[in-house]
Amino acid sequence: MAPRRCSKHARIHDDLAQAIASGEYAPGQQLPTEVELARRYHTSRPTVAHAMQRLVAESLVERRAGAGTFVRQTASTAAKFFGLIIPGLGEKELFEPMCGQMARDAESHHHTLLWGDATDQPHDRIGSRAIELARRYVAQRVAGVFFAPLEYETGKDNANQTVVEMCDAATIPVVLLDRDIVPYPARSRYDIVAVDNRRSMWALVSHILAHGERKVDFVARPLSAPTVAMRIAGYRDALRDAGIEPTLQSVHFGDPADKAFVRKVISGRLDRTFVCANDLTAAKFMQSLDELGVSVPKDVRVAGFDDVNYAHLLRVPLTTVRQPSRDLGSAAVRAMLERITLPGIAPREILLTTTLVPRKSTSIGRGRSRGS
Repeated sequence: MAPRRCSKHARIHDDLAQAIASGEYAPGQQLPTEVELARRYHTSRPTVAHAMQRLVAESLVERRAGAGTFVRQTASTAAKFFGLIIPGLGEKELFEPMCGQMARDAESHHHTLLWGDATDQPHDRIGSRAIELARRYVAQRVAGVFFAPLEYETGKDNANQTVVEMCDAATIPVVLLDRDIVPYPARSRYDIVAVDNRRSMWALVSHILAHGERKVDFVARPLSAPTVAMRIAGYRDALRDAGIEPTLQSVHFGDPADKAFVRKVISGRLDRTFVCANDLTAAKFMQSLDELGVSVPKDVRVAGFDDVNYAHLLRVPLTTVRQPSRDLGSAAVRAMLERITLPGIAPREILLTTTLVPRKSTSIGRGRSRGS
């Protein structure tokens, strides 16, 4: 049986509803005429009128005799407060420009972003602080919560689950930032705004392999977020595409600042590239290598992921993957506004594209080649 196609009037309705939710059409703004929409969608005026009637019934628009159709100032477009839960916000450089953009976009729609974080909390209190913030936002009856789930902490899964369950009980929509609350490849039922971690890591490792490297290992910290599992999957995809079968021994979990761990990782593994789960891991790994007398990029190469501000300022500038932080912030706000306007739509995974940033840390050097 052929798949059922979405009707033309449903497509027009959904497109306009999402445009209203994202602020493309602001409260009080006039929508295109039925004639203009019929021309745009290559359909008839009765089909457009059907879509408009649905929008009127949902109180998203109002018709004014002799004037046209206008976006209504309804509960879905009125000023709102949104809660932000990013444990350790001040310690995570990626989120600062993202949240700044979210605040600007929310303000442009006459909404307010409440900044809650656990920056001033000891690590064993971060989970409790996230739950406290969720409880506060529920009491304040915020319109939605943006949540970056905890990582690295013991008990993170319980804390993450408690936060979303509290929001669910209060019927507050949640948009997850950067990562899911369940291990990859499982998928939760919440909207997620992130980058395409698997494809991005595939591109990074493929670039390294295309420049002569044949030995590539992966380094990550224990209790990492599900995004790291995606990056490991992309790393293995790239190896297989190059005809190299990845092994369990090529993926290392440990503290990159622990010289004993790093010494074990590099034992018998010089003259290769170590791709790290993120830039912070790469920076600490490179510092440990330096203290062990191992030269980058002469003895080993190192790459990261994120392109934080200091990546190009390290003693050896770091090859990495740049995340579009501000675009992620804008996408998160759009996702939340659409979720409020169209609460019945299926959970979405909104993935943005990254940029490969090659630097000296993976330079092999002229005339040198890599054997298998």
